Amino acid sequence: MKDVGINANVEQSGKTVSRDAAKLKSAGEWSLISRIKKNKASYVLIAPYFILFFAFTVLPVTMSITLSFTSFNVLEPPVFIGWDNYIRLFLNDDIFRIAIRNTLIFAVITGPVSYFMCLLFAWIINEFRGKLRAFITLIFYAPSISGNAYVVWNLILRGDKYGILNGILLGLDLLNEPVIWMKTEKYVLMFLIIVQLWLSLGTGFLTFIAGLQTIDKTLYEAAAIDGIKNRWQELWYVTLPSMKPQLLFGAVMQITQSFAVADISIQLAGNPSVNYAGTTIVTHLLDYGSIRYEMGYASAIATVLFILMVGSNRIVQKLLRKVGN
Repeated sequence: MKDVGINANVEQSGKTVSRDAAKLKSAGEWSLISRIKKNKASYVLIAPYFILFFAFTVLPVTMSITLSFTSFNVLEPPVFIGWDNYIRLFLNDDIFRIAIRNTLIFAVITGPVSYFMCLLFAWIINEFRGKLRAFITLIFYAPSISGNAYVVWNLILRGDKYGILNGILLGLDLLNEPVIWMKTEKYVLMFLIIVQLWLSLGTGFLTFIAGLQTIDKTLYEAAAIDGIKNRWQELWYVTLPSMKPQLLFGAVMQITQSFAVADISIQLAGNPSVNYAGTTIVTHLLDYGSIRYEMGYASAIATVLFILMVGSNRIVQKLLRKVGN
């Protein structure tokens, strides 16, 4: 009898908990609906961005990940093949291994160096005032928006005696004959990195300048009272913590640029470059996606690149949260 009573109590308690859970769920749903109705103007304002973000970011990424598990040549319907594309990518594709090595070298060198260059130059330029600051900013920012950047570097790295670099080195008797720089394997990656750094003062650079100009000046006065003694301490304990949103945005931009290198390699070294010395993940992706139309395989390459970018962003964000601590 006792067991029957206990079971009845347990059953009754279970029903009560279920009813309470249902009420809480219903209350939560109504609460969400009420919040949406209350702030409908805000939802209407963010709707265009959300629609565009979903249509041109979330949906393409989802489709790419899905297609990476298929064999798809654009003309015929996709055929599910499981992990075959990834097995082929990591075990049988020698060019991809070269591409991922080159991309990681690009990212490890150009990412941090260009990020700190942007921050350092922005910090220095911010010390100027008025039109002089605007003029210097334009000078530093111009290469990243110049449509003739590759024309300039093709003239510099031209492989005959009329090339600017060859002309200078021949004139100084440092060379006996012209060097075909971008067709010599050992020089290709080095010059691509140099050009990437030259072009790196872009959106992140402007973001840092904007962030520096929005810092409340009274914070520096308060820091001086608290014992800050020099400009480096001001930079670490006041300036950088005050512009963390700009630092995070700049980091995202620099990581994206350093992993998505393609145009520089194609314009200066060709596609394919000599012995694939300038091949990156993106040029390899363009090869399969735009030339061979193996879209399933290209999607697998894009998925690997996406994972690398997201993982790098997470690591950088964790590091930047420690700034000023």
